[in-house]
Amino acid sequence: MRRPARAVEALLVAALLVGGAACGSRLPESDFERRGTAPAPERKAPVRVGIITSATSPVGGAAFTGPRDGARAYFDRLNARGGIQGRPVEVRTCDDGGSGVGNNDCVRELVEEHEVVALVATASLDYAGASRVSRARVPDIGGQPIGSAYETYPHLYGIYGSLAPRKGKPGWDGKLYGGTEVYRYFKREQGARTAAVVSYNQAASAAYARLVTRGLKAEGYKVVTEQVDFALPNFRAAAADLKEQGADLVFDAMDTHGNARLCAAMDEVGAEVTAKVTNVQNWTSTVGEEYKDAPRCRNALWATGSSRNYADIEHPAVQEFRTAMKGKALSQWQVEGWAAAMWFTDAAKACLRGEGEVTRACVDRYMNRNEPYTARGLLLPVTFEQRSEPPERRRTCVSVARWRDGKGWVTQGGEMTGNCFDVPQLAYRP
Repeated sequence: MRRPARAVEALLVAALLVGGAACGSRLPESDFERRGTAPAPERKAPVRVGIITSATSPVGGAAFTGPRDGARAYFDRLNARGGIQGRPVEVRTCDDGGSGVGNNDCVRELVEEHEVVALVATASLDYAGASRVSRARVPDIGGQPIGSAYETYPHLYGIYGSLAPRKGKPGWDGKLYGGTEVYRYFKREQGARTAAVVSYNQAASAAYARLVTRGLKAEGYKVVTEQVDFALPNFRAAAADLKEQGADLVFDAMDTHGNARLCAAMDEVGAEVTAKVTNVQNWTSTVGEEYKDAPRCRNALWATGSSRNYADIEHPAVQEFRTAMKGKALSQWQVEGWAAAMWFTDAAKACLRGEGEVTRACVDRYMNRNEPYTARGLLLPVTFEQRSEPPERRRTCVSVARWRDGKGWVTQGGEMTGNCFDVPQLAYRP
């Protein structure tokens, strides 16, 4: 089922107490008699994790790197503060190139050769090695559900949770389910009634557009569909038509580049909408540059997701994240990668308290506790269940932000945990 606390800090004081003796010390000789006889501090074995990312892929070099970068920032900060109860986290990364063959190679390298205890913050265009990870009983924590793997296999725990049985088939009898909370939000909060859905004439894009269209119709919208050629898209024609149809909202099933070109075309033809709605992958600090040719549309950009806006600087967990990123360009996927690393760390700490070792089996048991997880408030409550039947309705919350020049992404609708709706769950085939 998809829905679009700080780490314990070790005190590093030992270094401040060593090496203070200067030449000509007046300490008596007896104080030096036992020098070198004390055992050296025990160096604890590292905890090894793996991160698989389509860092190079057909859709662009930076499309999937956000989760990896957020997770690495968390682990770097954790290690600088002493690791997990004195154990450093050793991070092994692998670029699968966005291909199934490359993904299987990464799984073999990390799971079988390096014997990582877990995978963290996976973001793969083609997660072909998912069944191999599951057979090895390696917990995969906080991955991005780009495909259906996190709704199919046990031991895989996507960043947004799942209610599906996960016994080798996607969802329930090959069907996944999604809610209509995003469309309900814009209907209730913005009074929207007409929505346009723009997609490519490409299978995955068209399939997602059909799902969005079904959800909008279920919420009572008049829906205008626009499809552009993937190779030679005529965005101006699509923009002119959605203007003529009087669309309040524009949803899309396209990449960032396509979104930017559509926005530029909307500005060109004078199509003004209440909201140009995009997804969490495009929730980045680089909007000003990417949409530089579309100032009106740019300031109508809204993003929805299931994690706290990285611009909510008053929240302590967001403050920690931003401090660790050290002024780099920010994205919502980085926040979710950071949360995934925190999730693994909490599991490892629980293992050390209970069983004394961080093992694959122990981490997996922690993930299967059936207790909601929020990553100190960075995530809407995430749960994993194995329901035999899909729910017909579900109370689902949504995080919403709007882009404003000079301000960036501004949170909308108040606290995300209170921005919730009881909505139908619609079936679709991945």
